[in-house]
Amino acid sequence: MLTWASAAPPISAAFLASLVEAVEAVTIVMAVATVRGWRSARAGALAGLVSLALMVLILGPLLERVPLHALQLVIGILLLLFGMRWLAKATLRAAGIVPLHDEQAAFDRKAAELRDQAHHHAARMDWIAALASFKAVLLEGVEVVFIVLAVGAGRGLLGAASIGALAACALIVAIGFAVRRPLARLPENSLKFAVGILLSAFGVFWSGEGLGVAWPGGDLAILGIAGLYLLMAIVAIGAIRRWRGHASSQVAQRSGSPTAADDRYA
Repeated sequence: MLTWASAAPPISAAFLASLVEAVEAVTIVMAVATVRGWRSARAGALAGLVSLALMVLILGPLLERVPLHALQLVIGILLLLFGMRWLAKATLRAAGIVPLHDEQAAFDRKAAELRDQAHHHAARMDWIAALASFKAVLLEGVEVVFIVLAVGAGRGLLGAASIGALAACALIVAIGFAVRRPLARLPENSLKFAVGILLSAFGVFWSGEGLGVAWPGGDLAILGIAGLYLLMAIVAIGAIRRWRGHASSQVAQRSGSPTAADDRYA
């Protein structure tokens, strides 16, 4: 019987992951709409959504037929790799090593690209615009589909994970239509940080289950694993910031300007 305790983790993971991907997709769709109008943008986005829905409908039942332990092990490893990639990037951004993602800059860049294409392919521009919208929804959505299948397939939670993903996408689309501008104020790095922790925790948990590990507390062990990842990430961010501070002070001493490096990283 499906309970909130078992459904909450996949819903949360799918919701947060979908928020991030939906923001990036909506940013490109809005850039297309700004340059060529909503008709092309809407047509491309709708085609992308239909393609993603077909992927879930086809792959979901197929995964349900795979032996549970084998499915958990394979998906657990994939989720761990996927989550660690997100967490590593978010950690480096939080520590100041990698620049924060700027949705306004992404919007401006895509709009400029479309305007440039309009000068060279005016007759085919509507198709190009629709294709850009389609690619944005499809490419960003593939990651959402993977997460939905990974956290939901094999345990009867595909519906729960899908609800989380659909809720996130609907929320971002509604906000995008309401404000009609890039969602630059959304704390995307914080979301990627949280998603990276959740997916990594799911990866460890399901890899263990696939290997026959009896986790204490059952599904609640995911929260403990996530807490350990959060602690390690915080420690890593602090260590990187201290290293940067030490490195910048050495650069300042060599250049003879004690404050130059500090101002650079303020």
